[in-house]
Amino acid sequence: MNKDQVKGTLEKAKGSVKETVGKAVGNERLQAEGSADKVAGAVQKKVGDVKDAVKTVTKKP
Repeated sequence: MNKDQVKGTLEKAKGSVKETVGKAVGNERLQAEGSADKVAGAVQKKVGDVKDAVKTVTKKP
């Protein structure tokens, strides 16, 4: 697991918390920020997954 995967996972978790709190208190802005953070986290995790896959493929035996 590389740093992009870790950061992406944390960003998704932060987004989920923001989204849930936004729904609970009726704050649409906070809810939208949470959704955006979740998407950004998912993208960053995918970048990490790709980097990891490339590293695995290019690794010499």
